[in-house]
Amino acid sequence: MTTTTPMTSSQLSETDQRPGTGQPSGTGAARTPSAATGYTSRRRMRKDVLRSKIAAWTAVVVIGCFGLLPVYWLLATALSTPESTFQFPPKLIPTDLTLDNFTALAENDQLIKYLVNSMIVATITAVLSVIVATYMGYSFSKFRYRGRRSLMHMVLASQMFPQALLLVTLYAVFSSFGLLNTYTALVLSFTTFTMPLCVWMLKGIFDTIPDALLEAASIDGASRWRTLHSIVAPLAAPGMIAAGLFAFVRGWNDFIFAVTLADKEKQTLPPGLVSTYIGEFQTAWPELMAASLVVSVPVVIAFMFLQRYLVGGMTAGSVK
Repeated sequence: MTTTTPMTSSQLSETDQRPGTGQPSGTGAARTPSAATGYTSRRRMRKDVLRSKIAAWTAVVVIGCFGLLPVYWLLATALSTPESTFQFPPKLIPTDLTLDNFTALAENDQLIKYLVNSMIVATITAVLSVIVATYMGYSFSKFRYRGRRSLMHMVLASQMFPQALLLVTLYAVFSSFGLLNTYTALVLSFTTFTMPLCVWMLKGIFDTIPDALLEAASIDGASRWRTLHSIVAPLAAPGMIAAGLFAFVRGWNDFIFAVTLADKEKQTLPPGLVSTYIGEFQTAWPELMAASLVVSVPVVIAFMFLQRYLVGGMTAGSVK
């Protein structure tokens, strides 16, 4: 009768060793290469993620520096004296700093008049553009009538014409109606070119509002007028704010129409700054940069407070 002798711990350890190698055999030998491979893969993945983050942050820093360099140079020139402004080679970091260029702005009554004109014209342009674009965009989106598609294409095609091409025609029209040198001429001309983009922006947002919601309002007894103002308009508020901000910036920054259609009393900031600080023989660069920095503050503040509405309004109509 054969008897089995139990193996000791030393004998078990010897059987788990590969002959001549000292390496574990069996299932342990199968796990070791896979574990090493997994560790190598995770290490390579961490390196790839680190490289991607470094590349992304490098791109952000480079693009940020490229975008902020003009702003920095604007501020540096505004704080410099006229002598250091024309120094060659120019200093990247100015040493002779002064606030005289900013204090001189408060003493310039004509510049304050230009600022008031810009606020009036840009604000009215934004409000008028949003009101008209809301009705047009809602009509194109929710109603079906004869000639609708032709009108949509006509509004879109109006963006193909250069704005300066229509300047002579608008000048003749405003002159025949006695509207030259008035706020009305500036507002109507600015609204003419902000309208197409505002209409199509709001149309895309109205397309995302389900028709079932409008049908439910109609069943409850709401008229089309009340449906638009009480239901649709609140839902499209981010897009309306974005369109209004676009129209405001358009009216704030325009130069060629403001300098052509208005006299010195009705001109806005862009032509006003040019006529004040740029002369035939010299240009007051420090004062001009200081004024440009100050007049850009309202637009920056508007973007800061309306940023989330701007992003939401620009992307709301992109996906149905």
